Amino acid sequence: MDVAIEAEGLRKRYRGHEALRGIDLSVPAGTVLGVLGPNGAGKTTAVRVLTTLLAADGGRARVAGFDVAEQPAEVRRRIGLTGQYAAVDELLTGRENLTLIGRLHRLGRKGAKAKAAELLDRFDLTEAGDRPSHTYSGGMRRRLDLAASLLSEPQVIFLDEPTTGLDPASRIALWGMVRAQVERGVTVLLTTQYLEEADQLADRIAVIEAGRVIAEGAPAELKRTVGGERLEVSTVDPAQLGLAAETLAKVVPEDRVVVEENEGRVTIPLTDGVRDIAAAAAALEAAGVEVQDFSVRRPSLDDVFLSLTGRSDRSEAATDPTTTEPVQERTAV
Repeated sequence: MDVAIEAEGLRKRYRGHEALRGIDLSVPAGTVLGVLGPNGAGKTTAVRVLTTLLAADGGRARVAGFDVAEQPAEVRRRIGLTGQYAAVDELLTGRENLTLIGRLHRLGRKGAKAKAAELLDRFDLTEAGDRPSHTYSGGMRRRLDLAASLLSEPQVIFLDEPTTGLDPASRIALWGMVRAQVERGVTVLLTTQYLEEADQLADRIAVIEAGRVIAEGAPAELKRTVGGERLEVSTVDPAQLGLAAETLAKVVPEDRVVVEENEGRVTIPLTDGVRDIAAAAAALEAAGVEVQDFSVRRPSLDDVFLSLTGRSDRSEAATDPTTTEPVQERTAV
């Protein structure tokens, strides 16, 4: 199986609102696709269709080699799903949660117990395994949820904003666990609002807006679409900002010099790498500009996202019901 997830022209409409408008996706086996997009873009709707929880109105999709619409049971046997909120029973212990789900996957009593013990150990939850899950921290609950999605040894895992609300340490720990699954040959589709998360985990990234894929590529490829490196210079004395701009205009064309007065800095593009950096430093010193900060900035996924979507906080949540309908199912058993 060379392609683990394949979607062509997926469409879905809710009460007059078209949440998916012909989405195409292709995820090679053993890789991670990061799906980015603002609230209401259609990310969760796409996950629900690909995991057989929602029927598409148009298009086709195959997951783990099986048609989502025509062979849903085969798809479900081969996938794991972790939604935006940890779907664990708070009254049960971590071990009981995993054992119950294992039995639902027909592992049998002994098999389910053995698999639960293995996963508790793998996710560093053995000591907490016999405590009620309502006593777990947010990070522990998310680890338990991810462990539950692996009980059936899935070929493909769907992670819908899995680290929402986690502290940085818990997020990094979960990233390590996702990487471990990919090393085992598992394919992952990850939706996230954290651009750093996609940068850390994804082999390729698809940016979705208003139900369409508006860009796709490796993180480095997408970053190149918004330009190369930039030199940012701030001055000790704000009154010298104008002089710094005039000086840097001798290094690059004047129309390429950007003065950001609110930030107290001047930015220029670096077209000749180290030579431009050296020329800028020498020119500023010769002009008597007292520099507070002199740094090279590379494009980030934040830059890509804002460049492609043209917004930082505008939301379509009010028009897309999937943004208020958390995916809590792991798989459609």
